[in-house]
Amino acid sequence: MMKFKLDAIHIEEGVRASELARRVTNAIPAGIAVDYVADGREIARPITSVADSFGAGKRQLTIMRRRSPFLMACPAGSSEFACCGYLVLTLASNCPMDCGYCFLQEYLADNPGFQVYANYGDAFDELERLRSRSPGRGFRVGTGELADSLAFDSLTGISRDLVEYFSSRDDLTLELKTKTDEIENLLAIDPKGRTLVSWTLSPDRVFESTEHGTASPAARIEAARRVLDAGYRVAFHFDPIIAYEGADHDYLQLIENLFDAIEPARIAFISMGGLRMTPALRTAARRRFPGDPMLAGEEVLAADGRYRTFMPLRVKLYTALSDRIKRADAKLQTYLCMESASVHRRVTGEAAQSPATLGSRLAAS
Repeated sequence: MMKFKLDAIHIEEGVRASELARRVTNAIPAGIAVDYVADGREIARPITSVADSFGAGKRQLTIMRRRSPFLMACPAGSSEFACCGYLVLTLASNCPMDCGYCFLQEYLADNPGFQVYANYGDAFDELERLRSRSPGRGFRVGTGELADSLAFDSLTGISRDLVEYFSSRDDLTLELKTKTDEIENLLAIDPKGRTLVSWTLSPDRVFESTEHGTASPAARIEAARRVLDAGYRVAFHFDPIIAYEGADHDYLQLIENLFDAIEPARIAFISMGGLRMTPALRTAARRRFPGDPMLAGEEVLAADGRYRTFMPLRVKLYTALSDRIKRADAKLQTYLCMESASVHRRVTGEAAQSPATLGSRLAAS
């Protein structure tokens, strides 16, 4: 059952006979228009006749060929931050959900159409080349950077192919990152320990105010419990942590809810990251969601050019969450996303690990 709204489906002529096009056209509900186009890139451009071209682009699904490589380093990675060595497979672009803080509002402003790439089999060739260049090294590879990993999986079935591929490669860990509870395809496959499914978690107040179209936090935790019981590893991202009145109580309660449902020792890792927005993203988010109090905070412009919560306040929130996690299980791996090494040291009391070291540890968690 499709849970998200689509206005139309466009299929590039060159992939008309692809397996992905066949799956989608066989699975869509009646009443959704399907047409065929010469170049999907034209369809993905902003629709200038509507007030919210980014929102409209989310409802235009284009099945097309990807012209550039699938595998890349995480866009968050840089020498400025204590990063996690995450690699990204870009199998789709944009997302049918619409979180008010989402960086895609800026990143994909000129290319907002929801795209899924029919030639994703080429991604497996890129992964094989990566493995051959780095024998003996473990990699954590995710698909949830420019699109939610599982949204529309009921139509595409891509997760089945991914899980099957990674299940036979001991040096690769697949991370499927989602805010949905769309897990039925996963429950039908044995991941053989090589696939980790992770959920972004926010308190109910953030979910209700900002995370439009997503599954509720309780539904995400229940989905995680089910895939864990089916043989998958699970992890969680408290990101972005938003500083609002009562946030410390709400985030600690969220951790209690999580640990009540899933034993901490069974969680692979937990990441934390604060709300951060470039000036352009902040402007776009507040324009699209003018009534959202979660986007109206008084952040400061940090040295990296992003608006962030005042450092002492976000360090206080990180420390409260980190201390609670350590009390539950001192061995549970945690890390900070897109934070400086100095913030990492203030929160953990330790120097940040290198991206390669942390990436290998997370892959093995």
